[in-house]
Amino acid sequence: MAHRPSVIIAGAGIGGLAAAALLRRRGFEVAVYEQARRLQEVGAGVQLSANAVKVLRSLEMEEHAVSRGFLPTHFIGWSWKSGRRLYRTPISPLHEQRFGAPYVHIHRADLLEALADGVPAGSIHLAHRLVDLAEADGGGMRASFENGHTAHADVVIGADGIHSAVRRCLFGPEAPRFTGNMCWRGVIPADALPAGHIAPASSNWMGPQGHVVHYYLRGGSLVNFVAVRETDAWLGESWTTPSSKEELLQAFEGWHPRLLALFERADGIHKWGLFDRDPLPAWSKGGATLLGDAAHPMLPFLAQGAGQALEDAYAVADWLGRYPDRPAEALAAYEAERQARTARIQLAARARSLTTHIKSPWAAFKRDVAFAWQQVVSPNATTHRAEWIYRHDVTQVERTLGG
Repeated sequence: MAHRPSVIIAGAGIGGLAAAALLRRRGFEVAVYEQARRLQEVGAGVQLSANAVKVLRSLEMEEHAVSRGFLPTHFIGWSWKSGRRLYRTPISPLHEQRFGAPYVHIHRADLLEALADGVPAGSIHLAHRLVDLAEADGGGMRASFENGHTAHADVVIGADGIHSAVRRCLFGPEAPRFTGNMCWRGVIPADALPAGHIAPASSNWMGPQGHVVHYYLRGGSLVNFVAVRETDAWLGESWTTPSSKEELLQAFEGWHPRLLALFERADGIHKWGLFDRDPLPAWSKGGATLLGDAAHPMLPFLAQGAGQALEDAYAVADWLGRYPDRPAEALAAYEAERQARTARIQLAARARSLTTHIKSPWAAFKRDVAFAWQQVVSPNATTHRAEWIYRHDVTQVERTLGG
């Protein structure tokens, strides 16, 4: 086997851990540095479409995801006030038949646990906040951390989120854009709700200047919700800012009683602001690159944040695995492969926020008529024409450098 360059990954989230596990399978020495003191996740759900599950399949983790997760039967849209069903399009088992892998709802903590199992515990270093990154004397990269530790590697991958320190070190500081959306999230035991209260689906309640998504986790034992409202108030995008049931109910006053009954039973509610960036002109510089939200933070309206981080992880690991003696060229090729796809999804997610939060009753009526017509002419089509996202298989892309 050719010499494998050493790799530092900043960030132990979904993308960072997946990249570490995939690189280790290709014989790389990998060290993961995470700023948090514990590898944990406050309760939250993740939607994984076929394109994401194919990456888990390559790690032999698909069965874990399916057994620990939930396979929704449909996408269902609901009217915010009347509770009228706006659309109902099939998922399981049609999604797997059409796109080659199932659509899975999974608890983020369960996914992180599985990915962490693919990386030796001694390779994950907690309480290490990266503060500086520079080319090292004699080659390679030198990463410096807030606690005084310094590490060297041939390659550095920044998987450290929207406020990526790696990105700042490579390309300079630039604040992300507040999108005018505030989110609340929570996880509720299913047995705290009346039987049949929540459909076994990925449900989306659409209203003026807001929407709510909810779905089951862990075989139907938990219900996850994400509630979004437009606001002029700025809030840091940390996922650990505590909120309250009262604040959530006030934000959605006047929405359908079935939805408010869900909120009434929620405890441990957290809130955060939604931020994103315009597609970045560059991700890589020399022996360093970006991955996931560090490279292409996107709004959750297409449920692709985790999926695109997983795709990135596979692509960067595969490029480096094929060309370990040409790491800078491999990283540039990784960027070239991934940039157009992730930029298109970023912009499509922004556009979907406009159709989801329509304020004008007349515009909402026209949107709902379009949903109804699509149900007639193409009842099995994905509701938001996302087939191009789901059918992509990053594990089957042909990767060849010239020269």
